[in-house]
Amino acid sequence: MIRPLSRTALVLDIVGAALLFVILTPFSVAFYGPGASGVGVDGAAVAAVVVAGLLMFGGVAIGRLAPGLALAAAWAGAIVQMLSGFGPLPIDVAILLVLYATAAWGSRVVLWWGFGSALLGAFVSAVYMVVVTGVASSASGWDQLTTGTLLLVVSVLALGFAWVCGLLWRVVLRARSTRSAQLQAESLAAEEQERVRIARDMHDIVAHSLAVVIAQADGARYAAAAKPEMATEALGTIAQTARGALSDVRLLLTQLRHRQGDGPQPTLADLEALFAQVRQAGIEPRITVDPTPPGEPPGAIQLAVYRILQEALTNAIRHGDGAVDVHLAWLPDRVDIQVRNTVGREQTQGSGGHGVIGMRERAQLVGGSLQAERQGVQFVVHASLPIGEPA
Repeated sequence: MIRPLSRTALVLDIVGAALLFVILTPFSVAFYGPGASGVGVDGAAVAAVVVAGLLMFGGVAIGRLAPGLALAAAWAGAIVQMLSGFGPLPIDVAILLVLYATAAWGSRVVLWWGFGSALLGAFVSAVYMVVVTGVASSASGWDQLTTGTLLLVVSVLALGFAWVCGLLWRVVLRARSTRSAQLQAESLAAEEQERVRIARDMHDIVAHSLAVVIAQADGARYAAAAKPEMATEALGTIAQTARGALSDVRLLLTQLRHRQGDGPQPTLADLEALFAQVRQAGIEPRITVDPTPPGEPPGAIQLAVYRILQEALTNAIRHGDGAVDVHLAWLPDRVDIQVRNTVGREQTQGSGGHGVIGMRERAQLVGGSLQAERQGVQFVVHASLPIGEPA
C-alpha cells in the first residue's frame, strides 16, 4: 500500500495538492453561487464542497506514496459530492490526477482498479447527471438517452485519457529501469572480464618468472661449492628475471587502479628473450619455425602465441625432464603451436591446472583452440589460432 518515496517528492506532492485545493475550491463554491443551477450557497453546501475537496486533493497529495489509498480517497470525495447533490465541479480535476497516479505508480492490482474506476466512474457520472442533476430533464426520453450516451462517452474519454497517460509514464519508467539494469549488468560483465584478464596476465608473468627463479636458485645451490662463478651467474639471472617480473606486475597493477588502456604487450620479437630465460633455467628448447610468419601477424595473435609458449615452457621447467621441442607453423590462415616435453616418471602433470585453463582461454579469445594432454612419457600442448579477426 505504501511505496518508497523521498521526503522531497512527498513534500512537493503535498504542497501542489494544497495549492490546487486553495485555488479550485473557491471556484467550485462560486460555480454553485446564487442563480447557478438553482442551488444557493449555504453553510451545508460550502461544507460539502470543502469536505469533498479535502478528500480528493488528499488523494492527490498521497498519489505517488500510496496510489491505492489515493483512489479510495477520490471515490470518497466523489460520493460526498454526489450525496450533496452537486454536479461536476472544478475540484473534480483531482480525480483525473488520482487516476493518473494509479496507472503510473500503482501496483498491478491498483493499476487495474484504476482502470475499472475510470469505466465505472464514467458510467456513474453520466447516470447521475441525467437522473439526479436533471440534465435534459425537459427533453423526451429518446433525447435523454442520447444526452446520457454522449455524457458517458465524454466521461470515458476524460477519465480514460488520464489513466492512459499514467500508463504511458509507467512504461517510460519501466524502460528506464530496464536500461539502467542493463547498463549495470554490462558494466559488471566488463569489470569481470577485466579482472579475469589481469588475473591471467598475473599468472602468466608470476608463474613463469618464479619457475625460472626456482630453477636458478636450485642450480646455484648445488654449484656453489664446485663452481662459485656459476652461482654468481645464476644469481644475476635470478635478479634480472625478478626485475622483469616486478616491472610487468607494476604495469598490471597500474591498469587495475586507473583502468587505463593496455600497456606494451609482448610480441614475437620478445620470444628470443623468453627462450633465453628457459635456457638459463637449465632447459634447452629446440625451436622450429616452419613456415615463417607471412608479414606482420595481428597484435592479438602475437600476444596469444607469446603467452601460450610462456605457460607451456613454464610447465616444462616445473615438470619436465630434459629438453623441450617447440614448433611454430605460420600458415596463410592460421598459426599452429606445438610444445612437447618429456615428463619424469615421478611427475603427474595433468591437463586441468590453472595454467592449462589460461592457455585455453588465450586461444579461445582469438577464436582458436588448444589441447593439452599427456602422450606416453611426453606432455603435448597443441594450439591452432586463426590469423585475422577473432571468431
